[in-house]
Amino acid sequence: MTASDRTGGNGNGNGAGMGHEKLLSPVLSAFWDEPESWTLETYRRHDGYQGLRKALAMDPDDVIAYVKEAGLRGRGGAGFPTGMKWQFIPQGDGKPHYLVVNADESEPGTCKDIPLLFANPHSLIEGMVIACHAIRSSHAFIYLRGETVPVLRRLHEAVREAYAAGILGPDALGSGKKLDITVHAGAGAYICGEETALLDSLEGRRGQPRLRPPFPAVAGLYACPTVVNNVESIASVPAIFARGKEWFRSMGSEKSPGFTLYSLSGHVARPGQYEAPLGITLRQLLDMSGGMRPGHRLKFWTPGGSSTPLLTDEHLDVPLDYEGVGAAGSMLGTKALQCFDETTCVVRAVTRWTEFYAHESCGKCTPCREGTYWLVQLMRDIEAGKGKMSDLDKLNDIADNINGKAFCALGDGAASPIFSSLKYFREEYEQHITGRGCPFDPARSTLWADGPTTSHLEVNA
Repeated sequence: MTASDRTGGNGNGNGAGMGHEKLLSPVLSAFWDEPESWTLETYRRHDGYQGLRKALAMDPDDVIAYVKEAGLRGRGGAGFPTGMKWQFIPQGDGKPHYLVVNADESEPGTCKDIPLLFANPHSLIEGMVIACHAIRSSHAFIYLRGETVPVLRRLHEAVREAYAAGILGPDALGSGKKLDITVHAGAGAYICGEETALLDSLEGRRGQPRLRPPFPAVAGLYACPTVVNNVESIASVPAIFARGKEWFRSMGSEKSPGFTLYSLSGHVARPGQYEAPLGITLRQLLDMSGGMRPGHRLKFWTPGGSSTPLLTDEHLDVPLDYEGVGAAGSMLGTKALQCFDETTCVVRAVTRWTEFYAHESCGKCTPCREGTYWLVQLMRDIEAGKGKMSDLDKLNDIADNINGKAFCALGDGAASPIFSSLKYFREEYEQHITGRGCPFDPARSTLWADGPTTSHLEVNA
């Protein structure tokens, strides 16, 4: 199968069937399956660093304007316009400016940035050089999740290649400007995916979110103006300059243009990375991936990881862009499409997610620190058949006391599966209470077959 027929995924059952190639847009993943796809030689053979030459010939402000006109939105969760974030950096302030790439991929179910860095790290480096030119920065950082040692090695080698080729260093690509990239391995904490906690960790302190304002664009790393972008956001920039903003806007929708990586996992026949224009539907993606596992049907799914409100089979045709998913009552987030079939106990799944958030809470603010603890106690009791009907209202009340009242978005993420599961599956909660236990036979579900501590939900935790 040629690259245009493929999803370009990470080799995890990701091939698309014939006839679906028009729905896909392999750009970042176009040559992931080639031998030594991570090398500078392979990247250049696929027109790598052509977009950079075009960008370096432009004025920095024009580069920012070009990215804004292309409509690129952040691929890390909130979907904030990338060019606008770059524009917030004050100019002429006499301070160093920094670019920090958030590669601390931690959201349960999310697995797009790690395979991207493993298979095609030079797309990120090229995007970083363009971004640094735009915001007038001479030093950039990649904050990587430290457990991913093979990716760390790949990144170090790619940066070494870039220095050897003169792309980085005292005279980056003969521009007369110095540019350095530092790869930093974090210790592994979900909270460090929050941009200000990441900055504290990068500075050598405990990773905890900062009070805002001031925002990172004014006082970020080392109290200097800083842009924090997701890996996929920056890696998407080179293609925009190489192929043009009109080409980028020809994909997706008016408010959510371009291509993106969808991580399809769970009870699906062929999980993997599916790179497609924004606005594709889960029904189309499942059609490409062989559907749910044979003999089973979709029960519920997450559009952007466990911190986004879950959806059900009635939402199969929701456009997977920022506006479409938002209108359905959830968030596109990191596009981590976790699909669960009818053998899955919703209460068990939500309990496992809640345990994760309670464990990863940094403890800085009371609503999240105390609220997630009590959510876990209630969820465990309900799942074990020890709950009371009044516990359902108590769950909702505690989640409401966390949502929008915590110091950062971790609290909101913990409340989301509680709210949404009670909305769509309240009867299942009641069955646990009235039936004194779970109505599902754990032996029927592969999700919990190995016990509660080895759930696939923990893979990216």
